[in-house]
Amino acid sequence: MITINVDEKLGLNKFFVDESNAHIELTEQMDLAEFKKLQIACPAALYDIDESGKVKFDYAGCLECGTCRILCGDTIIKKWEYPLGGFGVEYRHG
Repeated sequence: MITINVDEKLGLNKFFVDESNAHIELTEQMDLAEFKKLQIACPAALYDIDESGKVKFDYAGCLECGTCRILCGDTIIKKWEYPLGGFGVEYRHG
């Protein structure tokens, strides 16, 4: 039996972040129930709520899977597009 550690595999990936053009943007007024769906489902754990209840989101570690776009559509996602050429995730295996 082969055991795979997902965190180790994801740690191999390299991210080229376009600091001037976020490829995912959230709406200003968001439904917390929708956000919590993403907190559970996002494989990169980009969506979080801190101890004080403040919503936290960072597109920099995005795996470009589209889970957020599919689960929440335009309820809290204002913009979702693939990063411009030369930016985004570079999958590595080892």
